Amino acid sequence: MFEQLSENLEKVFKKLRGRGKLNEDNISEGLREVRRALLEADVNYRVAKDFIRDVREKAVGQEVLESITPGQQVIKIIHDEMVGLLGSEHSDLQLDGSPPHIVMAVGLQGSGKTTFTAKLGAHLREHGRQPLLVAADAHRPAAKDQLVTMGEKAEVPVYRAEHNDVVGTCTEAREYARKHHRDTLILDTAGRLHIDAGMMEELRDVKQALQPDEILFIADGMTGQDAVKAASQFQESLDFDGIVLTKMDGDARGGAALSIRAVTGRPIKFMSAGESISSLEPFYPERLAGRILGMGDVVSLVEKAQDTIDEESVEELSKKLQSNQFTLEDFQEQLQQIRNMGPLDQLMDMIPGMGKMKRQGLSVDGSELDKVDAIINSMTREERRNPQILDGSRRRRIARGSGTSVGEINQLMKQFRQMKKMMQQMSRGKMSNGLNLPM
Repeated sequence: MFEQLSENLEKVFKKLRGRGKLNEDNISEGLREVRRALLEADVNYRVAKDFIRDVREKAVGQEVLESITPGQQVIKIIHDEMVGLLGSEHSDLQLDGSPPHIVMAVGLQGSGKTTFTAKLGAHLREHGRQPLLVAADAHRPAAKDQLVTMGEKAEVPVYRAEHNDVVGTCTEAREYARKHHRDTLILDTAGRLHIDAGMMEELRDVKQALQPDEILFIADGMTGQDAVKAASQFQESLDFDGIVLTKMDGDARGGAALSIRAVTGRPIKFMSAGESISSLEPFYPERLAGRILGMGDVVSLVEKAQDTIDEESVEELSKKLQSNQFTLEDFQEQLQQIRNMGPLDQLMDMIPGMGKMKRQGLSVDGSELDKVDAIINSMTREERRNPQILDGSRRRRIARGSGTSVGEINQLMKQFRQMKKMMQQMSRGKMSNGLNLPM
């Protein structure tokens, strides 16, 4: 996510930090490079122009030019302006009043509406709501079947009708929700490959009949300015309430994320990066700005850890560490919990400085964890619990069984000892989230 933009901005920041003194000329030179980086990332031309103008107005002030660290001051200004560009504050779903509440997902075909609908259902369920997914796409073949399949993965029920009256389906679903105590309806509406009058008329009919609490425009983050253009057209026709960015794990340049809120004036409410049901994140402008500028997002990382790792297992692990009983089985379990938090490359973007290491070629594809699993699974229970018995003969047998080398087993044992030592140190009053992350 935003790898190229982050890399280009890091080059600009390195130059700014390297200058002992800044003046209006070299600030302007740096901002021209920032502008070029934004345009290369497919940020809307007018949005990039206004962004640079606002940064320049603050950066050439006397307070910055006479600062001890003017380069850092300019970088902070860029960060603050990017937070403002993305929306300044987190915006929640507005689901007040009497249930059932209604969330309507709209967008072009292929933008990820059906997948988002299921992810949102799982998200709301985890936060104590009783959602119901509604198959409101009567045009795309197998759309209803797809939503049922996704609903099963999300453990959220789906309402579908055999007829193709979309407004009728949504109205029936609302009555079903009332009878079965489902407090939130999520409507998976139809999209098209392009915007047409028939699609908009159908969506307006659903809006008028159901009066949804929230209409969310689903924007495919990989389509760049096309997503911004579609959002503007949907806003004009439907006046939606918020935006969801999908497919942010792709190789897109990221311009849609930095443009769409400024162009439409509507807040980004969620961001999705990955296919798993749990890969939906509430959108926080300051956190994303930190990721883009290479400052990390430790808060989101800790939240992921807290969602994935239960306190009981953390306490049990802490006791094992204090009594020196940490085994390869515990080591394997800890690595699995890290894997459960999401794709490793996305986790690295949340750790300050790690995004740069990833761009320099550090492997984050998860293959190393697969290799660790294979090695540990090739051991006997006694070897996993007492790794000190692993002599040369046992290591050669394990290497054959796991398809690895003795050298790789030796490397694993070194990592195990290092992790055990580190976690023993961290367990002494500091182990609060299972990953020993700074709070």
